Amino acid sequence: MTVLDGLTALIIEPHAGMRASIHNMLTLCGLNKVDHAGSSNAAIKHLGLKQFDIILCEYDLDGGQDGQQLLEDLRHHKLINLATMFFMVTAEGNYSKVVSAAELAPTDYILKPFAADRLLERIARALEKRNVFMPVYRLMESGQPRRAIEACIQGLPANPRYAIDFLRLRAELHMFLGEPAEAEPIYKQLFEAKAIAWARLGLAKTMYMRERFDEAQEVLTELVASNNKFVDAYDWLAKTHAAMGELGKSQQVLADAVAVSPHAVRRLRKLGETALETGDVDTAERTLKQVVSKAKYSEFRDPEDHVKLVQTLVKKGDPVQAAAVIRDLERSMNGQPNTPACSAISSAMVHEYTGNEERLDEALGQALAACRDAVGLSDSVKLELARTCLQNNKEEGATEVLGEVMRNAGNSAAMAKAMAVLEQAGRAELATTMAQQARQHVVDLVATGASRARDGDYRGAVQLMLEAVAKLPDNPQVVFNAAVAVLKCLENEGWDERLGQQALSLIDTVRRRDPVNPKLPALDGLHTQILKKYRKVAVDA
Repeated sequence: MTVLDGLTALIIEPHAGMRASIHNMLTLCGLNKVDHAGSSNAAIKHLGLKQFDIILCEYDLDGGQDGQQLLEDLRHHKLINLATMFFMVTAEGNYSKVVSAAELAPTDYILKPFAADRLLERIARALEKRNVFMPVYRLMESGQPRRAIEACIQGLPANPRYAIDFLRLRAELHMFLGEPAEAEPIYKQLFEAKAIAWARLGLAKTMYMRERFDEAQEVLTELVASNNKFVDAYDWLAKTHAAMGELGKSQQVLADAVAVSPHAVRRLRKLGETALETGDVDTAERTLKQVVSKAKYSEFRDPEDHVKLVQTLVKKGDPVQAAAVIRDLERSMNGQPNTPACSAISSAMVHEYTGNEERLDEALGQALAACRDAVGLSDSVKLELARTCLQNNKEEGATEVLGEVMRNAGNSAAMAKAMAVLEQAGRAELATTMAQQARQHVVDLVATGASRARDGDYRGAVQLMLEAVAKLPDNPQVVFNAAVAVLKCLENEGWDERLGQQALSLIDTVRRRDPVNPKLPALDGLHTQILKKYRKVAVDA
């Protein structure tokens, strides 16, 4: 037996000869369960079916996507778990490009050419570390972050060589739990001991979460100045400027980040959206064209990128090119769930600009109908549809769309943007009325769910609240109360595996939507009690 016995590996490499060579090396190292993928899309399909212990990914992939973008997609869409060891394989000439991907934290990178013994050494080193952290990973993935923190505290004395990693994981878990005050002293300790840039970044994140934006901005500005390759710091600085209402500064920081790391689609998308919001149509056009081009080769391409490019081109006064983008949308995104809605909204913008009233009316009708069936369509696209409706005597359609946006508003800023569409159309009074109705709708919905639970109809409460989440997935109040309903049902009616997984998903969503919710610790505590009650608590290794 070897250290790799029983492990599984996925080789992502476009060239058959190199795939065979790496496969042979893995076989020599004692690893026999090896799958191959010649492209990023093929890799995503493999990972959608099963998990792998090891991924060896070539940086230069065919089809317009590189290893950096692929890793970003896999992490963002949770197609690889915490224990997966991801190795970036690249020629030495691409070293600078690999460095720009450092914020994505691959397990390691391997420069070609390399021999089997070097490959085994790198994998064995990563495997040793993985085994040390596996108890923590298991607790995290089973929805027990509190016990994961305890495992970090217990694991550190036994494994002092990984002290920094244990402390970092503890801080990240506190941030995940919405506890920036607990994470802050850990990040300070790490930075004071080692002057680690990511510890300074973590400290800035704790400030951001507590809306201490001035302090966060100062820390992040210093970070970018001292390390102009640290792209994560750029992202958080841009985010902080945006939170302070400084969109022009946010755009400039994002542009600087893209100059350093030009391959990350999500960063390019954010730059394009911000430029569009600031009115810089030239930057928006240039950037969004890159987004459409790069994302076209991804399994996670989004038809909304085309909508935003059309919106930019219409603002620039180029309906001919905008129409070509719509044709590309319909051709390249055919079969995507929201393509019909995006195509109709884009067409309405073009017909409004050209003054074709008959086709505009037809496109708006199609857009409103498609929006009723669309899942996950962004507020920005819906608000553009509502604006077009209001400008063209379709107030009923506009209020239908805006009502949905307001009920689903994740925070006061989202509500304010929806109200602004009506206010700019001279309907400020209607905006106020609709906002009040939306808030009351959510209050009534939550109260009905709570009433059913009090009456002992726990299943009914769960059904009502899950239906509400399906309609209002971004409203943290609705998601929080759905999580409570599921947990109360489990507590009173016995364990149900499907509901147990649903509870985990809802709690994670609450943390993402409302990370500093003061009720989160109580929700987490109830979840832990239920896991203990039914002996679903993970066993420490």
